Amino acid sequence: MKFTLSWLKEHLDTSATLDDITYALTDLGLEVEGVEDRAGKLRDFTIGYVKSAEKHPDADRLKVCQVATDEGDKQIICGAPNAREGITVVVAKPGVYVPGIDTTIGVGKIRGIESFGMMASEREMELSEEHDGIIELPSGEVGQSFVDWLAEHDPAKVDPVIEIAITPNRPDALGVRGIARDLAARGLGTLKPRDVAAVEGVFPCPVSITIEADTLEQCPVFFGRVIRGVKNGPSPQWLQDKLRAIGLRPISFLVDVTNFFTYDRNRPLHVFDADKIEGNTLRVHRAKGGETLVGLDEKEYTFAEGMTLISDAANVESIAGVMGGLATGCTAETTNVFIEAAYFDPVRTAYTGRALKINSDARYRFERGIDPEWTPYGIEHATHMILEHAGGEPSEVIVAGKIPDTNRAYKLDAARVQSLVGMDIPESNQRQTLTALGFRLEGNMAHVPSWRPDVQGEADLVEEVARIASLTKLKGRPLPRLDEGVSRPILSPIQRREAMARRTCAALGYNECVSYSFIDQASAKLFGGGEDVTRLENPISSDMSHMRPALLPGLLQAAARNQARGNMNLALFEVGPAFHGGEPGEQHLLVSGLLIGRTEPKDVHGASRAVDVYDVKADAEAVLAAIGAPAKVQILRGAAPWWHPGRHGMICLGPKKVLGVFGEIHPRVLAAMDVKGPAMGFTIWPAEVPLPRKSGATRAALQISDLQAVERDFAFVVDSGVEALTLVNAAMGADKALIEDARVFDEFIGGSLGEGKKSLALTVRMQPATQTLTDKDIEAVSAKVVEKVIKATGGVLRA
Repeated sequence: MKFTLSWLKEHLDTSATLDDITYALTDLGLEVEGVEDRAGKLRDFTIGYVKSAEKHPDADRLKVCQVATDEGDKQIICGAPNAREGITVVVAKPGVYVPGIDTTIGVGKIRGIESFGMMASEREMELSEEHDGIIELPSGEVGQSFVDWLAEHDPAKVDPVIEIAITPNRPDALGVRGIARDLAARGLGTLKPRDVAAVEGVFPCPVSITIEADTLEQCPVFFGRVIRGVKNGPSPQWLQDKLRAIGLRPISFLVDVTNFFTYDRNRPLHVFDADKIEGNTLRVHRAKGGETLVGLDEKEYTFAEGMTLISDAANVESIAGVMGGLATGCTAETTNVFIEAAYFDPVRTAYTGRALKINSDARYRFERGIDPEWTPYGIEHATHMILEHAGGEPSEVIVAGKIPDTNRAYKLDAARVQSLVGMDIPESNQRQTLTALGFRLEGNMAHVPSWRPDVQGEADLVEEVARIASLTKLKGRPLPRLDEGVSRPILSPIQRREAMARRTCAALGYNECVSYSFIDQASAKLFGGGEDVTRLENPISSDMSHMRPALLPGLLQAAARNQARGNMNLALFEVGPAFHGGEPGEQHLLVSGLLIGRTEPKDVHGASRAVDVYDVKADAEAVLAAIGAPAKVQILRGAAPWWHPGRHGMICLGPKKVLGVFGEIHPRVLAAMDVKGPAMGFTIWPAEVPLPRKSGATRAALQISDLQAVERDFAFVVDSGVEALTLVNAAMGADKALIEDARVFDEFIGGSLGEGKKSLALTVRMQPATQTLTDKDIEAVSAKVVEKVIKATGGVLRA
């Protein structure tokens, strides 16, 4: 089924693009097989102006023309009778392919005189069958693209042609109207009203119609009318353009009208020359066998018994639903025409067409099923068009038989969409969809429109609803378990940690990055990689030559690109593998985050500040807590050299058990990667977090002590170079079972302490689990704290 975009828009009021329409058609089940860009094959033709035209010295019919083009004046030999000075023409310069003659133009000699191109006719450009002369344009500038000129003055000739595949169950889509209805139901526009009023006859129809009793099943109804005094001839240009665009050859107006409605409304019609109908009567009957007819294709056919035929008083004049006869066909001399609009049985039409080996547009549609109820409207539409363009007077409409009853209704059960398709569509949307497709709803009963013979049950209603809603929205769901009990986990502990880490980072306000696992060697070296073992044998590009040793280089590259575009406040994270070798298994899962710029204003005053180490420390601890890391950890120094030596910390369970690192990225690294700092980051190794000892589905009992905690403050005088973290770690190690927390709350430098000294004050919180602490117990723990801190720092307890 072919149609043009402008033809579709005659039925559909839409602003959708061609791509939107073609995507929707395929998604609706009307698969787009191709889109013909008719402007593409004419793209190289330009407009020229004939400055002079002189007779060829050695040929009477040829003229030597001097033509102004965008490349200057060109000498072109032309044999067209209308080639003359002062006309605007279409020029094909050397190298241009001319589709109508399947030739690429070159420079050649014609009777001894060189010709540098060609002036084209409409047939040579496949615009029409006109070839009596070259194209004369009423306007146009020299050098202007002919396609651009057509788009402005005659857009139908460069209108895109869409071809769709029609499945046998969708006969309604064999008309442009049906395609537009589907697109309107999808929401790509509004279906335009295209009804016409009935034409009142001014005289009784002189041709009678009868359907024999044994043929009523094969032809239930037949409408007809005569229009006298018509003037047949070439169709209007718009009609010719439509037919040519879809591959049909315009014949004459009366014939072209039937072809138009065949494609426009899926309503095959036939026109007889009324003056050639013997006895002014037409009879629909079954063939007895042996009858013959010369069809419109000028071939003779012999009929088998039972085929449906239309005969006049003397001869067979048409093969019902398949092809008309040549004897009563309309010609240029036709002045009185009889229009036939009938409904023929799909099965009998298919048998007849197959037996006679006739593949016509009428057979193709009748054997799939047309809309029987639109039969009387079809004859009125055709009458309107004929009267408008060919004139004449219409007779009254005569009818034989009656329109077959196609009324049927099925229950609309909104829940069946979920059970049959697996989509959750509200009932209101389902009813709206069916109404847009032409169904009539009465309560929960959906009455099927006459143009949808394929809808034969409740499941078909569900299919229509799902088709319009788009099956691309169907989400996969796991099958229910066949056995009872708690399902075994599908994801491994590391996979669950990966998902939880990703969710936690997003909840903290970070934006996820998904970068390549490949980076350039220089960046890899900054983070401890870049060796030959991780070099790619066949890299995508020079800046993707090595497997990444960490996630931070990818995040820093993303930050640099964002900063180059003016985005200075960044919170990025990535969860993925990094590689410490080139062999299978030599990789490890990392979670990395990066903060640059300032915090967003979050308090009531709208204030913001520069991000610092403590921001990433808190975020790293939050991610570790989410993936199940122990609450008690140590913060140590000594991380890799891409971290700032004095502004970072390793989150450890011991000197050799590192769970993560947080801190400021080294300025040297930022400068090498063109990132404006400072930049704070963290990296976590999820696999290093110990797995819980119990792997059951139940959670451990919540441990809450009912005993009062005790806090004691200590102040130590230490050298100014001693880190506060050293004191905290020493205090926490004094009694790991009893001491719950230790933190620095004050720092004092100068005064009576002297040069190179400082005072750090700690609060140590002791939480008993079995019994209330006595003064003796508190003193004993306090003594251990003092001992541990003095041993670790070399300081003294401040008096």
